[in-house]
Amino acid sequence: MLLALDTSTLTLSLALVERQGDALRTVEHVVVLPPEKQSEALPGVVGELLTRHGLKLTDLEGLAVGLGPGSFTGLRIGLATVKSLAYATGLRVAGASSLAAVALEGPEGVPLFCLAVARRDDLYLGAYRRTGHTVEALSGETAMSPEEVAQRMAAEPGAVALGPALTDYRQALEKHGVAPHRLLSGPAFPSAVEVGRLARLPDAYSMQALFALEPHYVRASEPERNPKFPPLPGPAPTSRLRED
Repeated sequence: MLLALDTSTLTLSLALVERQGDALRTVEHVVVLPPEKQSEALPGVVGELLTRHGLKLTDLEGLAVGLGPGSFTGLRIGLATVKSLAYATGLRVAGASSLAAVALEGPEGVPLFCLAVARRDDLYLGAYRRTGHTVEALSGETAMSPEEVAQRMAAEPGAVALGPALTDYRQALEKHGVAPHRLLSGPAFPSAVEVGRLARLPDAYSMQALFALEPHYVRASEPERNPKFPPLPGPAPTSRLRED
């Protein structure tokens, strides 16, 4: 049994899943919507979910967490929760891209432009192709404006877009020339079920690997970009950004 969660958007997705050979069975999927805060909801809903199924944390095979890209605060909440639980219990942990989880809910055989909100007028984009219950990355995850997303889609006429960002940016993409039929409905958030499907647990618990697990950052946070504040000690923000 695997406990999976995603906090890359304002919606908390939490799931208890069970691997049955190559298949994945959803035992229960819990969704907590805003305005309820993830930081306040997480400890309680994890405990309640396990209790409903007569489980303790130590009964689990491991933990899976969505690594974004997405909300900086949300990702830190999710990862801090998972790391704390793993450190206390010795459970194995695996991370998976939240945008790849979105791609698992898209159609097969076409390029999928999975979109999430980065900041005002800035979107995260991950390009994938789905085959069954697997996804192939077509390019590295990045951040760009809606206009730039529209230009990418114009250059790849077979691609369709989906994901959390379309809730607020559908009209903006249409304004920049993307045909409405290429903007799919849903999913409104990355599903913890799909995060659990993508996650591959290590063979054994490793404290070093646990501490090294980080969110998928593809740009610096707003405080790090603010020229009014001097940089903090340590590595520059660009040193931890993903380049693949």
